[in-house]
Amino acid sequence: MKIDVITVFPEMFRGFFGESILKRAAAMGAAEIRTVDLRDFATDRRRTVDDKPYSGGPGMLMKPEVWFQAVEACMGDGSRPARVVLTTPAGRPYTQRIAEELSGAEHLVILCGHYEGIDERVSTLVTDEISMGDFVLTGGEIPAAAVVDSVVRLLPGVLGGGSEATARESFGAGGLLEAPQYTRPPEYRGLKVPPLLLNGDHAKTDGWRRRQAFDLTSRNRPDLIAMGGTYAVGGFEEREERQ
Repeated sequence: MKIDVITVFPEMFRGFFGESILKRAAAMGAAEIRTVDLRDFATDRRRTVDDKPYSGGPGMLMKPEVWFQAVEACMGDGSRPARVVLTTPAGRPYTQRIAEELSGAEHLVILCGHYEGIDERVSTLVTDEISMGDFVLTGGEIPAAAVVDSVVRLLPGVLGGGSEATARESFGAGGLLEAPQYTRPPEYRGLKVPPLLLNGDHAKTDGWRRRQAFDLTSRNRPDLIAMGGTYAVGGFEEREERQ
């Protein structure tokens, strides 16, 4: 997969893209991640990418021409189909399902807005508008980094353990949060690992994890239950009754 991130602050990504799983994905050839400086497409000496909005209002708006040229440069001759992603509070809420969808793309171009936003005409280039939540950031760099991380980790071979590495994660196929997990020592400062996890009975352990996942989701994210999250006990799937 090829990923281009267009931004006026490319240095913000240097450490993030050069460490951990993203570094590993690039080293193994699973992902080619590049930052593109939007200011390289400005035509004046000051490398201006923004201007005052028509009809007034606070702040500055990012100019359309630099975005068009930057996106077109990333697309090249157009022979490789691309998803052009804009992070915006007006977009659809980002979910694991969208991450899975984007992980199947050959080429992602991610636009990092800044200042008061981007000229609306740029939206004609965009295939996906996504929002990271009901809050506002100063720019799209942090959402872009989150999208890259969530997508790249899903690429084949990037995480050790194959498909099992993501099978039981939060927001996975069952739609629930992941159950609590423990490691050694079995007791620390009076806090004990649940005895059932220590007895080696995998069938009982799996049932415990499903129940815990359902209970945790019911407490912290009941909206996921309402959307159809399930758990299985004794080979049967159960679904919370709607009140």
